Amino acid sequence: MSFGQGGPQSQWDPWKPQSQQPSQQPWNSGPADNTPDWAALAEASEARAKRRRLLFVGGGALATVAIAGAVAVAVVSANGSGQASDGPSSQLPATADIPSASATAPSFAPTSAPPPLDPKDFVSSAEKDKAPLSPDLLFPGTQLTMSGTVYKKGPTADTRTCGSAAQKTLPKVLTDNGCTRMMRVTYTRGDVAVTVGVAVFGTEAQAAGAKRQADKKSIIRSLSGGVKSFCTGAVCRSTTNSYGRYAYFTVAGHTDGKDVTEKATEVFKAGDDLAEFAFRQIRQRGEAQASAAAEG
Repeated sequence: MSFGQGGPQSQWDPWKPQSQQPSQQPWNSGPADNTPDWAALAEASEARAKRRRLLFVGGGALATVAIAGAVAVAVVSANGSGQASDGPSSQLPATADIPSASATAPSFAPTSAPPPLDPKDFVSSAEKDKAPLSPDLLFPGTQLTMSGTVYKKGPTADTRTCGSAAQKTLPKVLTDNGCTRMMRVTYTRGDVAVTVGVAVFGTEAQAAGAKRQADKKSIIRSLSGGVKSFCTGAVCRSTTNSYGRYAYFTVAGHTDGKDVTEKATEVFKAGDDLAEFAFRQIRQRGEAQASAAAEG
């Protein structure tokens, strides 16, 4: 049975302005089962895809031309004239004319920490060395330990007449260099006794002069009292040194009156220990004053 004679196939294509969308028309005038014409549909789809590719390629080419034109305009404009410069590179602007990236970088003034205070400066002159001073401050407590050896503290003395605390050639050395004070303390260990004396001067140069001028006969007087008298007639061992405005001396011997020989290692050790302790105490005095000045 036939539903009537169909007209020509309607090839409506949305990409063609002239085509008309059929109204209530069958896909074709084929058989009555209304089966679509798949070959015609595939052909139409391929045609549309081809036209889209052409449009994309054409649009990309136009965009590339537009970008190239913009770059060319930018190059010409940067040259400052309506024509591009084809001159040699030597005709480019001088370095001073070209803004430098570092010109806008922030600058900071160099800073540095102040040099640390030298502790020795505070014990090298009477003007700076203002901390309290006494035999008990330099040699505190009732005993001291050096290298594992314990020494008991004995009598102390403090005088402004330096020569009275010295003997033989030392009184003149102290006087000539302007000694203003002599502090002494005695330590004992067994039958060994050591008197250490600290002479105070106005300057480091004066103390160094006293050390330099002292000889083997420049000896401080041993300090007894509660300790058996020693080094009053026997041979004893003495040392001399200085640090800052202080010169320090030791005299060490036996409390039984024996002479000190080279084999008396305990006497040598006692004298060296007390000389080292005197040096440490004077240096610590400078360190304490330097630290206080830095904090202030």
